[in-house]
Amino acid sequence: MRHIMSILLQNEAGALTRVASLFSTRGYNIETLSVAPTEDARFSRLTLVTHGSDQVVDQISKQLLKLVDVVNMADMTGGDHIERELLLLKARVADAAWEKVAELVKREGARVLDDNRATFTVELTSTCGRIDEFVEKMSNLTTILTVVRSGPMAIGRGAQTVTAAID
Repeated sequence: MRHIMSILLQNEAGALTRVASLFSTRGYNIETLSVAPTEDARFSRLTLVTHGSDQVVDQISKQLLKLVDVVNMADMTGGDHIERELLLLKARVADAAWEKVAELVKREGARVLDDNRATFTVELTSTCGRIDEFVEKMSNLTTILTVVRSGPMAIGRGAQTVTAAID
């Protein structure tokens, strides 16, 4: 099963390495990984996707919480959450497909960043499934040159947060 884990880390050199090492030494794969500062400069939020049974992810969670750099964490998949991924796609568009591509971009809510037909670039923020579908549709209409994806990010709905309990 796919799990999105939100991990609050101390913003220090080596923290990301220690988390990644925990996964690799135990034979767990990280499918996607995104790290950025939070509203508090002392902490960074690491969002990663991994696959495994609930028991495996529970064991990973326990091991992560033992790392000195990990302040807090949550398996976002277990609760009600909002999930989004960012896609940047660059393609070559033939004149014959231009109108269909423009219609697809508009229908999917994508944003044109560069409308040059030789290096047509769009941005789409959506769920992973919708991004997969969009890439497939674009590949049927264009010659895709580059696909860059952020990997999913997630935030809990309502009052649910993953915050630091220290000051």
